[in-house]
Amino acid sequence: MTEDRRRLQLLQSLREQGITDERVLEAIGNVPRDTFVEGPFAAQAYADQALPIACGQTISQPYIVALMTEALKVEPHCRVLEIGTGSGYQAAVLARLARRVFTIERYATLAESAAKRFAELGLTNITQRVGDGTLGMPEFAPFDRIMVTAAAKEVPRAYLDQMAPGSILVIPIEERPGQQSLWRIVRDERGFNYEHLLPVRFVPLVEGLPGEG
Repeated sequence: MTEDRRRLQLLQSLREQGITDERVLEAIGNVPRDTFVEGPFAAQAYADQALPIACGQTISQPYIVALMTEALKVEPHCRVLEIGTGSGYQAAVLARLARRVFTIERYATLAESAAKRFAELGLTNITQRVGDGTLGMPEFAPFDRIMVTAAAKEVPRAYLDQMAPGSILVIPIEERPGQQSLWRIVRDERGFNYEHLLPVRFVPLVEGLPGEG
């Protein structure tokens, strides 16, 4: 089966699961997922499942990527912060929807690999950093949208502080051991409004950098 056929099948699967935002579907259709999956899992790049990547991390299931991106309601003018670059796949999807994407990753090896993929795909509107994702990227704040791709015990205050008025944060929260939920938080003139979306499973959001502590 050709890569184009696999992409079309993936998009059809996403539609059947309720993804309706055509801009999101177009962005996913235009990002070659096989670029972000290496080694023995490359043949499964377009399967609708999470796959292992380096440093004990994962590339999220395409449905979850689509659902979180749809929930974020990214508009062309948006400045988007992503916590957890990982393979770079989610950032690449966001980069096709937003004016600018800022992404932070605690593992330098993952960040370096993602940077090469961004260059290969000609994605020039992505700014990367290696650092502690729990702190956000205050030097570039405020942000119109924030997406977190690892599960936190609670919403870090730094994220709320870096949200612009009218902004949206999508984040998985570990509510109790073994139970995570995806939340959307909207900031308006009255404060922060929390909306539960669905159960999810993500790697944990870890404070600090590898080797610290």
